[in-house]
Parts: sequence; C-alpha cells; structure tokens
Amino acid sequence: MSVKTEQLQSDHDTWERVKSKFGGWSLSAYGILAFAFLYLPIVILVIFSFNDSRSVSKWAGFTTEWYGKMLQDGQILLSIWNSLFLAIVSTIIATILGTLVALGLERYRFRGKTAVDSMFYLPVIIPDIAMAIMLLLFFNMSGIGFTPWKVNFFGARLAVPYSVIIGHVAFNTSFVAIVVRARLAQMDRTLEEAAQDLYANAWQTFRRVTLPMLMPGIVGGALLAFTLSLDDFVITFFTSGAGFNTLPVRVFGMIKKGVTPKINAVSTLMLAVSLSLVVISILLSRRSGDGDSVQMGF
Repeated sequence: MSVKTEQLQSDHDTWERVKSKFGGWSLSAYGILAFAFLYLPIVILVIFSFNDSRSVSKWAGFTTEWYGKMLQDGQILLSIWNSLFLAIVSTIIATILGTLVALGLERYRFRGKTAVDSMFYLPVIIPDIAMAIMLLLFFNMSGIGFTPWKVNFFGARLAVPYSVIIGHVAFNTSFVAIVVRARLAQMDRTLEEAAQDLYANAWQTFRRVTLPMLMPGIVGGALLAFTLSLDDFVITFFTSGAGFNTLPVRVFGMIKKGVTPKINAVSTLMLAVSLSLVVISILLSRRSGDGDSVQMGF
C-alpha cells in the first residue's frame, strides 16, 4: 500500500513539475508574441525608411536619401513648424488651465464640484471623432470659424487657425489635470502647514512649497499634452479648415497618393520625437522620486 502511495505521489510531483515548466514557457511565448505584434510593425517601418527603393515591400539596400527628400519638401517642413507651434501654444495654455483645475478640484469644495469633475473626464473617455464633430459644430454655430493666427515662428510664416488651438487646449487640459491631481494626492500637506507655522502667507506657501513639490506632475502633464498635440490627427483634421496641415494631417494626405519610404521617414521622425519626450518624462519622474526636497526661507 505504501509503495503504491509513494508511486502515486511521485507521478503527481512529476506532473506538477511538467505543468509548471510548460506554464512558464507558455507565458514567455505569449509575452514574446504580444510584444512582437505591438512593436514589430514599428521596427519594420523604421527599417524601410532607409530602403533604397520606392517600394515599401522589397528591400533594395541602405540609404538616407528619403530623409534628405523629406527635409527638402517645403510642405512637410511647413507642417512640422505648424505642429510644433500648435503643440507649444496649446501645451502652455492647457498646462496652466489644467494645473489650476487640479488645484481647485483637489483642494477646495464648492457647489457643482461633482459635475465639473465629471466634465473634465469627458475628453478622456469619449471617442476623438465625437469630440471633433462637437468642436466643429461649436465653431460653426458660434461664428468663430477658422480665422488664422498669422505669426512668424523661427523664420517660418505660419497661419494657424484659432479653432485648432482651442480644440487642442480643450482635450489637453483634461489630461494635464489628471496628471497634476495624481501628484497632488501624493503630496504631504504637513510641509505646507509647517510653512504656514513659519508665518508664510498663502502666496509664499504656494511659491516656495506647493509649486516645487507639484512641479514633477506639472512637467509630466505638459509633456503628455505636448505629445498628444503633436500626434493628434482627428481633432486637427475637423477643426483646421482648408489649407492648414500639421504633420499627421500631411502624412494622411501623402498616403492617398501611395506609400513611399518618405512617409516612413516622416513617421520615424514623429516616433523619435515621441520616444524622446517619454524618456524625458521618465527621467524627470525618477529624479523627483529620488529625493523631493523643499527649502523654506521666507
């Protein structure tokens, strides 16, 4: 009886080891396939941006010719300047508004707070196409239209419609507010109370204590807003009117004529900028996490 029990226990242990090993392999294989599904197309896009052929399906050798042609294309350069100007202006406005909204919703109680809080989550949860159509209807009904803001930006003459700036600010403010509120929830209020005990007034407490502690969240929200504005297509397409192109809108127009390695080069440039912003955000968050220090001197 004992021999049979030992044999059954041995068989059970062997089966458990097989299941454990097979489960580990299956999980690893699933992870590899998932990452390949997500990132392999991006790798292929980057590789074929250096393809020495107009075909995007057949490799003909290495070249940087398409990047040169991209930089010689006046329409692409203009769309890059449009994208940068739009992203910078909308990010500055959205960061200021989003920070103020986050402070108001997190620190104060007022009538209608729940409704305001819910309203600021709408741009995050509703589809971009729905928000784009709503903005388009709003601009048509309000008479704002697509009046351009003519400006000289680093030597480039731009005409950026106010409607596009307002549209980008409308959805970016919510993202900034969410990031800043998350930072506010983690902050230690005792430091602000200590500043007030040291006879600091409300402005001094905000400037010397609250704002430095809040800065990583503000910078993170600003980088997120800049990235979203730089990559946005749907809202820009619906609110820009005729004749104005950002880089994503320009790429969409180029695809209608056929996909070439020049489009891959433009997409690689956008990918590099987005990844750079992500790396900067991670470095700043790590730097702030290593040691948040506030110097008080009133």
